[in-house]
Order: sequence, then C-alpha cells, then structure tokens
Amino acid sequence: MNLSEANLRPALRQESAEKPIVYVVDDDDSVRVSLEWLIRRAGWQPNSFATAGEFLAYGRSPMPSCLLLDVALPDLSGLDVQEMLAGQREVPIIFIAGRGDVPTTVRAMKAGAVEFLVKPLYDDELLRAIPPALEISASALRDQARLKVLHSRYSYLSSREREVMEQIVSGQLNKQVALDLGITAGTVKVHRFNVMRKMRANSFVDLVEMAVRLRISPGRWGFTQN
Repeated sequence: MNLSEANLRPALRQESAEKPIVYVVDDDDSVRVSLEWLIRRAGWQPNSFATAGEFLAYGRSPMPSCLLLDVALPDLSGLDVQEMLAGQREVPIIFIAGRGDVPTTVRAMKAGAVEFLVKPLYDDELLRAIPPALEISASALRDQARLKVLHSRYSYLSSREREVMEQIVSGQLNKQVALDLGITAGTVKVHRFNVMRKMRANSFVDLVEMAVRLRISPGRWGFTQN
C-alpha cells in the first residue's frame, strides 16, 4: 500500500524526538529501582509502578514502549493484565517472575508475550529482550498512523462514492455496480475515478488493500476490473 510519507512525518518526528519508554510493574521496590537504573543507563525512559492498577490507570504516551510485567502482583496477576491489554501491539509484554512454571510460561507466550524471564534478572538478558519489544511497538504505532491517514481520506468520500468503493473492491464490474445502485455505468466511472483520487490509490489492488485495512467491504475480494 502506498501511503504518502508526508502524512506520517509529524508522527515519526515525535517518535524520534522522545526516548522509548520501558514500563515496569513490580511490587518489589528494590527490583523497580534496579530496573529503572538499568533502563536509564541503556538510553531508554523508565516508568515504574508498584501495582497493576496504577499502570492501567496511567495515560500512556503514543511512542514506542514495552512493559516489564511481574507475574505475581498484589492486586491483579500479570496474566490478568496481559488479558486486559490483548490486542494492544503497541505495548509488548516481557514477563518477569520469581519462579517459572511451565503452564504459566506457555500461557503467557501463547498470548503474545515477547519473553518470559525468571528472577534474578541478568542485565544482558533484559538488554537483549527489550529492543525487539520496542521494535514491535514502533511497528504497531506506524501501522496505527497509516490507518489514521486512511480513515481521514475515507471521510472525504461522499456517501455515493463509498457505495461505489464498497461494490468495486468486492469484485463488481462497473455495469453491475450501475445496475445495483440505479445509476449509469458512466456515472460509476466518474465515482470510481474520484474514489481512486481521494484515497490516493495507485492501482485497483492498492484500493482493495486499503479497503481491507478499513474493513469496509462485505463482499468477496475479487480483482476483476472493467
């Protein structure tokens, strides 16, 4: 999909201007202090919490980040927090635990954890685990920025143009669209041109990919053009 880099530059500038954040949730004061020191020394920004509730209530910044999450917490378990954050790829989780048992580790990894580390934590282990998690976060944020651009473009389509877009990306020919909507094939071509222009699609396949991202087509994903 070809989205203009100009539309992404403000978000990317903000991303590069700020240090990535490594959130720490652990009820052990000494662990938090030690991790904060290591994170800061590595060039990232630490932000720590003693409970899951404090972290969940905190307004997170829209920049690359990851979460060092203790499995055993006084209010919610780390696995509970992971379940609550399900689908939020922008905050990958690295679990830390006083001891590791196979069922807990398997459950955490199957639910998308980047790593599962057992205390005592070693600096080199953490320093290897954090960069891949931050890259996952950065990628998710870039995807969100691109999707925001698509939603903005889609908002400028008229209701008729949206109907035409929905029909053509599901594989309908111009003549079929015209029949379904009660308009002429020539009018469909005009609307189709406007859709391609407003969505800034370089090709029909490009437009279909945009529709997939926007989840706006109810039909079959054909690539037949008239």
